[in-house]
Amino acid sequence: MTVTVVVGTQWGDEGKGKLVDLLSADAQLCMRFQGGGNAGHTVVNRFGEFKLHLVPSGVFNSTCSCILGTGTVIDPPALLEELQEIAAQGVPIDHVLISDRAHVVMPYHKLLDKVEDEARGAYRVGTTGRGIGPAYTDKVARIGIRIGDLFYENVLRDKLAIILRRHNTILTHVYGQQPFDAEQLISACLEWGEQLRPRIVDTVPLVRTALREGKNILLEGQLSAMKDIDWGSYPFVTSSNPSSAGAAVGAGIPPYRIDRVIGVAKAYSSQVGTGPMPTELQGSEAEHLRQLGGEYGATTGRPRRVGWFDAVVTRFVTGLNGCTGLAITKLDVLDTFDEIPVCVAYRYQGEILQDLPDPFIHEQCEPVYEYLPGWKQDLSQVKSLQDLPRNARAYLDRLTELTEVPLHSVGVGPHREQTLLA
Repeated sequence: MTVTVVVGTQWGDEGKGKLVDLLSADAQLCMRFQGGGNAGHTVVNRFGEFKLHLVPSGVFNSTCSCILGTGTVIDPPALLEELQEIAAQGVPIDHVLISDRAHVVMPYHKLLDKVEDEARGAYRVGTTGRGIGPAYTDKVARIGIRIGDLFYENVLRDKLAIILRRHNTILTHVYGQQPFDAEQLISACLEWGEQLRPRIVDTVPLVRTALREGKNILLEGQLSAMKDIDWGSYPFVTSSNPSSAGAAVGAGIPPYRIDRVIGVAKAYSSQVGTGPMPTELQGSEAEHLRQLGGEYGATTGRPRRVGWFDAVVTRFVTGLNGCTGLAITKLDVLDTFDEIPVCVAYRYQGEILQDLPDPFIHEQCEPVYEYLPGWKQDLSQVKSLQDLPRNARAYLDRLTELTEVPLHSVGVGPHREQTLLA
């Protein structure tokens, strides 16, 4: 039995979905432990190409219980639409389940997300507008609606009376928006509850049974600790804890039962939204790397910010997560470069920094680069690590040395099969 956590080690969008899809072939339970529809996990396998937002990437193994965990926030219409799209491509979905303790993303959350982010000015996060932050805000404020509430009209009526008194006042008086109607929301919630009823479960017995029976459990996070509400580049962060510690909480698994933590990193860097990124490229250089890597958000389609590998960031994140292995993705994107810069430290006001500084200082740091020779050949058909060109292997060795985490695997293309295991 193993309990494996897959986390990002940069700013998200590292390719976690592809790795979870691969690892889930040997798992009996796969669970998303935090986040919501702002995730965008791209998976390419025998069923086709998928951009998953809410459904765990383990969905393609029909013998694996596939759970949206307690730590997630769920937009029911978006989930129902995503499930329908997956099923239309021939993928079984009966094994997709939802924790009754997960929270609901309501229509007013989406509107609040947009108007509040615009109002932040210089501290604008650049959210996806999917309502994730406001849903977590209500959760912490103890006025959230949970998935299990969708069955009970009296509970919905009582909660919405409290919630709408607050949110409608803010929307109308502060932002000049139209108020939400309680009766329309209650009707919608009850309908969502009926549509999702067969999938809504208490996950505690499922998880306990899986642990007791020694099943392989796979816990899937979104984003990265650089977007963690506690450890990321605050305030340019998400609203949950996409870390291995967050996995234990969001999935309801004791931390000591976690056997391995695989951190996923691109062979370069990318980021969606605002916040410090010292290695970010600009102009034609950025557009060239963006085009090579197809760096456009799976959820929004927005162009991602791109830059060179930042070992300071990844070492910080892998240390926080206690990563036992590093999965490098998109190595093939760098096939054509004569030399490849790697950020090994920062320079700030003449001082060399080896560790990640405060976000205010981080924004002003300059990268200190080490230049490694490129390999100048196509990696997409390589079948094993031993077959990689010498310079490609040297690049990987340097990244693992800098991040202080052994290599788990390497991606040389988008398909599940284009993964080289260490």
